[in-house]
Amino acid sequence: MESGQRPMLFVSLPESGLLNPMLVLAGELARRGVENLWFATDEHRRAEVEGLSGTTAVEFASLGEVVTELSAVTWDDEVYREVTQSSRFRAHRAVIRQTYRPEVQARKYRALEAVVDKVQPALMVIDCVSSFAVDLCLVRDIPFVLSVPFLPSNLLTSYNPFAKSYTPKDFPVPHSGLPQAMNPWQRMQNRLFKLRTLLMFVNPAMGKVVAEDARIRKELGIAPPNPMTRVERAEVVLCNSIAELDYPFTVPDKMRLVGAMVPPLPETSGDDDVARWLDARSSVVYMGFGTITRLTREQVGSLVEVARRLDGRHQFLWRLPAEQQHLLPGALPDNLRIESWVPSQLDVLAHPNVKVFFTHGGGNGFHEGVHFGKPQVMRPLWVDCFDQAVRGRDMGFSLTLDRPQDMDPDDVVDKLTRVLDDPSFRRNAERLGALSRAAGGRAAAADVLLGLPALA
Repeated sequence: MESGQRPMLFVSLPESGLLNPMLVLAGELARRGVENLWFATDEHRRAEVEGLSGTTAVEFASLGEVVTELSAVTWDDEVYREVTQSSRFRAHRAVIRQTYRPEVQARKYRALEAVVDKVQPALMVIDCVSSFAVDLCLVRDIPFVLSVPFLPSNLLTSYNPFAKSYTPKDFPVPHSGLPQAMNPWQRMQNRLFKLRTLLMFVNPAMGKVVAEDARIRKELGIAPPNPMTRVERAEVVLCNSIAELDYPFTVPDKMRLVGAMVPPLPETSGDDDVARWLDARSSVVYMGFGTITRLTREQVGSLVEVARRLDGRHQFLWRLPAEQQHLLPGALPDNLRIESWVPSQLDVLAHPNVKVFFTHGGGNGFHEGVHFGKPQVMRPLWVDCFDQAVRGRDMGFSLTLDRPQDMDPDDVVDKLTRVLDDPSFRRNAERLGALSRAAGGRAAAADVLLGLPALA
C-alpha cells in the first residue's frame, strides 16, 4: 500500500463479542502495510489495539473509561439475573431498558467527536451496536461500514411490526429463539414479541427516556432513530456469518457474508501445557461459556458431575474464570482440566482432538466453532444466543440443553453423548465449516474495505 493512505477509523464498544472480530480485521490490514489505521474504543482495551501493529501500526484512540450501562461484564447481579432470565421477551426487554440510555450514548458520541476531529477519517468501520458512532457518521456525512458478529437476520429483521424489514413477515424475530417452522402458538408468540417490543416505548417510564433521547438528538443535530438507516446508509455491511447458518431470505447486495473472523493460526507456539495436554488425549470436550456467564455453585457442581460420569470415555477442558473457581467442589475427576485462561481459544477449537464445543452460543463462539467444523452443545445465555442455538439444532450440528438455567447433569450428559456418538453432527459441522472458510474471513473483509471508493 502506497504511503498517504486516507485514514480509516475502527470504532467498537469494548465487549469481546463486538471488539474481537474488528481487532482481527484491523490486524489483517496492518499486516498488509495499510497506513493511517486508527482504532477507537474504551481505555482498558488500549494494549490489545496497540499490540496489533504489523508492517504498519494501528493507533489507539481512547473513548474514555467503561460505561457500566453499556458493558455487560460490569452489570450487577440483579441486572444479570434480569437479562438472563428464562422468559425470552422479559430478558430482551431488560437488555433494552439497561442499554437504552441517551445520556450515556451522548457521552460516547462527544468522545468520538474529538477523535474524528483529530483523525479526519475517510472511512469508519463500526460495530453494529455502537449507534453513537453511526449517528456521528450520519451527521458528519462520513462513509461507514458496519461490522456484524451475529447471524445476518439479527441485523435485518425489524422489531417494529410496521417498519421495513429485509426478512419475510413471519420470520423469527431476533432474541426470540423461535424456529423457522412454527406451530400456531409459536407464530402468535413471534408476532406478540414484536408488538410488545413496540409497546415498551409508550409506557410512561420509557416515554421519559424517549423524550430525553429526542432532546439530546435535537441538541446534537441527530435525526430520529431508525434501525434500518444504519443498513441503508452504510457503504457495505460485513457479516461474520454465512447464508447456510440462517433461515432462507434474500440478503441485500450490500451485506457481504465473509464467515468467521479468525486471525492467522496458530496463535501460540504449541509448546505450552494446554497444547501438550490436548495432544495426549483422543476425545476432548471443550467447555467455554464466554466472558459474561456467571455460574452458580450448583451449576459448577453439575458440570463437575458431568465430567465424572463420562470419565473413561472423554476428557474435559474447561475455561472457568478465576473469580468463579471458588465454587468448585473439593474433589475433581481425573478427566477434568480447569484453566482460568487458555493461550488461544481458537487454537483449542482447531485442535483435532477436540470433538465437541460446549458453549453459551454467543455470536463469536458459535461462528468460530462452525469455522473449525466442531459439533456443539449449547447452553444459551441471553438474547442472540437462543437464535444461534435454534439455528444450530435445525442445521444439524448442535443440540441445546432442555433446561439451560438448571444445567441438569442428566440433560447435559444426554446432549453431549448424542452429539459425540452420532456422526451426522460432525459431518454437518464439517460441511458448514468448509463453507465458512471458503467465505474468506478476514482476507475477504479486508479486500472489501480496500476496494471502497472512500479510500481511493
